[in-house]
Amino acid sequence: MASLTIPAAGAAHDLLALGALVTRPDPAVIPFAEANEYLLHVSGGEYNVATNLSTCFGMKTAIASAMVDYPIGRRIEYAVRKAGVTPYYRRFEHDGVRGPNMAIVWSDRGQGVRAPVVFYNRSNEAAQRLAPGSFDWDAIFNKGSSGTPGVRWFHSGGIFSALSPTTSELVIEAMQAAKKAGAIVSFDLNYRAKLWAVAAAEQGLSADKAGEGAARTLRRIAGYVDVLVGNEEDLQKGLGLKGQDVEAKGKLDPSAFFGMMESVTKDFPNIKAVATTLREVHSTNRHSWSAVLWLDGKTYQAPTAELDVYDRVGGGDGFAAGLFYGLLSGKDPEESLRLGWAHGALVTTTPGDTSMFSLDQVEAFAKGGSARIQR
Repeated sequence: MASLTIPAAGAAHDLLALGALVTRPDPAVIPFAEANEYLLHVSGGEYNVATNLSTCFGMKTAIASAMVDYPIGRRIEYAVRKAGVTPYYRRFEHDGVRGPNMAIVWSDRGQGVRAPVVFYNRSNEAAQRLAPGSFDWDAIFNKGSSGTPGVRWFHSGGIFSALSPTTSELVIEAMQAAKKAGAIVSFDLNYRAKLWAVAAAEQGLSADKAGEGAARTLRRIAGYVDVLVGNEEDLQKGLGLKGQDVEAKGKLDPSAFFGMMESVTKDFPNIKAVATTLREVHSTNRHSWSAVLWLDGKTYQAPTAELDVYDRVGGGDGFAAGLFYGLLSGKDPEESLRLGWAHGALVTTTPGDTSMFSLDQVEAFAKGGSARIQR
């Protein structure tokens, strides 16, 4: 099995993400039916990673996505510019009545014994219309100066792949271009059963066939991946791999996850690294938090931290960004894992989906820093 080899620095973009940009209205701890005011977060699993790498870790990142030319689109564009992320947009006109639209992901934080609630309004979403040919990948992946690639690392995910049959084909097209250009390819499985169920229904398939359809699609994508992000449930349900009962082990026990690596490498010998967070939820606001990494046949585990959670959404993307930063920066696997673990933990302490932290804060926590006041 080949080892993970990171392209040298100097590219136009350290990371390029492909995914949907969305708004996330957040009523904080007020249930939706009673809420009168909302914070508006600009989000998207792939975009979150690109933004975190830019704002916290100082890396050059980009996002390829759909953009609708109407006020909500302009609000999102402003957030992308503010984050320092280079946009590559396939633009759509809004018809003034039905769309196409920028998707809305509604999410309240929950509190104590009351769990967070997430639901979607992705009707007539512009990103669903993205398809092979929407972007000039050759131009993007070859933007580097003479002898250097345009992109060092390409990233996408399972939520975007589930939006329509054409978005999954676009992911594959982009991954093929990334491989041709010598970039690392990563993918966050982010298996969401409700999204794949809708995708199956739109193709005339019954609900019980949704998982089979998802596995077929995600297995095709996984054939191009170097670095996979996903827990054992993602691996089983998203890729159709056999493993231990995901409920049979404690949430912080990595044995079920590491026990599946033989199945991963057997079916996908191209995959060189698999990583995930481990989370034991005691209440909405109290989590035990760890993370694990399998890289080039070796296993690594981060410490366990007890988190006082403010907003759990975005913690996994925060983890991925910190891990990718460590690997892109040439840090050893254990330090890279700790940076991901630390950054993901910090992201859960603030509202919204993206980082509000500096690199030195992440490094301090990764080295065992405390919550003592900083004077």
